[in-house]
Amino acid sequence: MNAINQSGWKPEMGNASETAPATFTGNKALMLEEALIFEIGTAATTGVDLADAPKVAARLGNLERHRDIGLPGLSEPETVRHYTRLSRQNYAIDLGFFPLGSCTMKHNPRLNEKVARMAGFADVHPLQPVETVQGALAVINELAMWLIQLTGMHGVAMTPKAGAHGELCGILCIKAALAARGDPRSVILVPESAHGTNPASAAFAGFSVENIPATSEGRVDLAALTARLGPDVAGVMITNPNTCGLFERDMKAISDAVHAAGGYVYCDGANFNAIVGRVRPGDLGIDAMHINLHKTFSTPHGGGGPGSGPVVLSEALSPYGPLPYTARHADGHYTLIEEETAQECHPHSFGRMTAFHGQMGMFTRALSYIMSHGADGLRQVAEDAVLNANYILRSLEDVLEAPFADSGPCMHEALFSDNGLADGFSTLDIAKGLIDEGYHPMTVYFPLVVHGAMLVEPTETESKATLDQFIGALRSVAERAKAGDPSLKSAPHHAPRRRLDETQAARKPVLVWREPEQLVAAE
Repeated sequence: MNAINQSGWKPEMGNASETAPATFTGNKALMLEEALIFEIGTAATTGVDLADAPKVAARLGNLERHRDIGLPGLSEPETVRHYTRLSRQNYAIDLGFFPLGSCTMKHNPRLNEKVARMAGFADVHPLQPVETVQGALAVINELAMWLIQLTGMHGVAMTPKAGAHGELCGILCIKAALAARGDPRSVILVPESAHGTNPASAAFAGFSVENIPATSEGRVDLAALTARLGPDVAGVMITNPNTCGLFERDMKAISDAVHAAGGYVYCDGANFNAIVGRVRPGDLGIDAMHINLHKTFSTPHGGGGPGSGPVVLSEALSPYGPLPYTARHADGHYTLIEEETAQECHPHSFGRMTAFHGQMGMFTRALSYIMSHGADGLRQVAEDAVLNANYILRSLEDVLEAPFADSGPCMHEALFSDNGLADGFSTLDIAKGLIDEGYHPMTVYFPLVVHGAMLVEPTETESKATLDQFIGALRSVAERAKAGDPSLKSAPHHAPRRRLDETQAARKPVLVWREPEQLVAAE
């Protein structure tokens, strides 16, 4: 049987090349099928000739390698093409709109990248003498001042590496404050509408976690929360704006109730993009809040980093913040307050979270973003992000159920459910259908309080034309799902790979390539 290529052409149709056997390459026009790098080259070949390395005394002890490393040898063109083809199969914010909800995947201005790549910042080493990194410390200190000003808080810990790390930092501050007053409280309350990492961070710090339900409009049930407060409650971890895309109207009342009961208030600041320049969390009675620099202040995250999650602290918790931190002296020079000097000026710190001070690349990018926008520009960031999210919500609520559409304007993200789709069709089908339309899917099945959740966050960086195009694509896919279009069940059809069994892929991943066994003919 002759193979058929993707255009449907068969060798027997008659063609100048009909004498050549047809092969199925897997290519789709100019999107080339990518073989594994081990299949392109072999360990027995090399793409470059190198002189034999001189013999030197081994310094690795029993860690010295005694066999070949087994990496494939590729020529330079093969190597460049391999990684370039891989990059073309990856979706990116530089290619198109990224609708992931609760992730703030917005455009990263190139000015930020230019500043982060300046030699004095990009080449700085954490073990350099403090006298040689005064500029870097000045950047960290100025960024810290901006974060304090924007949040209305008393202090800030700059060392946490990302959101969940910041959560842990804030909870450890609360734990240290309770220990300082000899209070053995052991329970952290976490509302249903909070981020999923909140209970994990509290449990990791040694607290037991109890759930607080949401109201029918998607906000914290204040009555249920106040009823649970007592002498065993160390505090509450609340996300505001919450994961349903709504601002917690009772935030001040929640803080007052928790404080009156002797506890502390931690706010997950991952959604700060919706309120930056508009609301100061400190005015709402919050004691600790992490800020994702890699979200609110540009540099889209993903792929494992880099991230940065500074934690702003109230006056009550500032004494317990981690080391090290920057200090600006009267003569204008900067130092790092480390363990050696902590007893003099920061004796109640709970300790150190990281080996060094933080992510310099994230600090420079964030400060560049803040200074280029200014106070008025940051306020507009929040206003435009909220406007874009509401535009998506109201443009699609007639074709997709929006469970909290009557709860008032949404904040940074629009939330939909799979209610109303044809029998057998689900959120996953819509997400896969969007891939065929050229979009990375929105966040799906989160938050858990909404069945078949679809969470869309447009951010402030997208134009109306871009949003209209996305709305049209999502509307088309949603209408197909409501009509029971069977082709949607096998989507995507135009992606490099067809639909995978995601459960099996997660539970039984194949992460190691092994050379196939050579078949040997029987004697």
